[in-house]
Amino acid sequence: MTIHLKFLGAFAICVALLLPAPLRSNPLPQSAADVNVSGSIAPDKIKKGRVVKGSVVIDIPKGLHVQSSKPLDKYLIATKLDVETPSGMRVGPISYPRAVMRNLKFSKGAVAVYEGRAIVRFNVTVPANYGGSSGEIKGKLRFQACNDDACFPPVTREVKMWLNVE
Repeated sequence: MTIHLKFLGAFAICVALLLPAPLRSNPLPQSAADVNVSGSIAPDKIKKGRVVKGSVVIDIPKGLHVQSSKPLDKYLIATKLDVETPSGMRVGPISYPRAVMRNLKFSKGAVAVYEGRAIVRFNVTVPANYGGSSGEIKGKLRFQACNDDACFPPVTREVKMWLNVE
C-alpha cells in the first residue's frame, strides 16, 4: 500500500507541474501597446530632384485588429498617417492597404479592419534646389486597435526615418 501512495504522490506532483505549462505560454494581446509600428525610406540615399518611397509598417499580433483608414461605423476611429518632411520636400498621396471585412461581437455589422501586417505607403519628392544634405521624415500614425470583444482608446505612434541627399 505504501508503494501505491508513493506512486499517487509522484503522479500528483507531475500533474501539478505539467498543468500550468499552457498558462505560461504567451498571453493574448490586450491593448494597442501590443501593436508594433516601424517606418522606412527606400532608397535612403537620393539625388536632388528625385522621389523616394516611404512606408510605415503596422505589425498587428494575432488576437487584435486595427480599424481601417475607412471604417464602416462612424464611432470607430480611422487609421491615419501624417507625414512631416523638412522644408522643401513634398509628400505624395498616402496609400492605405485594402481592409479585411470581419463580423465581431461588439458590432452589429461587418467592420473594415487591418490584421497581421499592414503597410501604409507614400512618396517623398526632394526638389532639385533642396539645400540640405539629409532630412528627417516623421510619420505620425493614429490608429485604434481592438480585439473581438471591444476597442481600445486610439493612440498615435511616431516613427522617424532619415534620408540622405546627394
